Amino acid sequence: MLRFRLMTAADLPFVMGLKRQAGWNQTEADLRRLLRLEPRGCFVAEWEAKPAGTVTTCVLGEVGWIAMVLVDEPLRGRGVGTALLEHALDYLERRRVATVRLDATAWGQPLYTRLGFVGEYEVVRYGGTPRCPAPGAPLVPYTPDLLPDLIALDRQVTGTDRRKLLAALFTEFPGPTCVVKEADAVTGYLSGRPGENAAQIGPGVAVSETAGRLLLGHALFCAVGPVFVDVPRANAAATDLVTSAGLVAQRTFLRMYRGRPVRDDPTALWASSGPEKG
Repeated sequence: MLRFRLMTAADLPFVMGLKRQAGWNQTEADLRRLLRLEPRGCFVAEWEAKPAGTVTTCVLGEVGWIAMVLVDEPLRGRGVGTALLEHALDYLERRRVATVRLDATAWGQPLYTRLGFVGEYEVVRYGGTPRCPAPGAPLVPYTPDLLPDLIALDRQVTGTDRRKLLAALFTEFPGPTCVVKEADAVTGYLSGRPGENAAQIGPGVAVSETAGRLLLGHALFCAVGPVFVDVPRANAAATDLVTSAGLVAQRTFLRMYRGRPVRDDPTALWASSGPEKG
């Protein structure tokens, strides 16, 4: 009655429909990126030969991320979500990742706990149209020659080799990506991309508060409409900046893991990538 198959570009209208049921912010471009990053790890569940739900994965070094766990509203409560998650875990086990991570909504958290996931820390989504003064120092625009430094800095903060994700985002959206250098060393970067409901600020990391405030302040100042930014609750400076700019908490995700803990630093994560990949 329930079977799984690989997701393809032909499924994107169905996935977008599920995403809109949930009120999420992804665009079709985001979904196409997920397919490019992990073409053998994105799945559709079929119930009686009709699409019923989705799940995506993304392997970043030794860490596998699970996202887009969605079930069509009329078919909820039949175990489709659990089966999708188990199917994704089987795939990641075959890929021999050391850690599986995800950002859990309140709706999904009990399921993830039953399957062995452990809570790490909360990430709060803030939204609104920001009011922010211009940052007080110039930023360095992204250029491809900076990519190795940004990958190294990102790995220092996140504990994960996210090079294929960052390379894809920076190639698609070089304009919003900015860098801070202090004493000739890269100490932070911040990127962004369009969303269906609001522009998404992130990913962004900074190993000094000066760099983080410059980058996030610049993104908020440049916003021409509503934005979303996902900030770890542990990053008090980022939380202060977004709330001072008039953004309001929309929802909270619980970052969870199964397997080996990842040594990341949420106090240096100024904007998460969104619930797709941390």
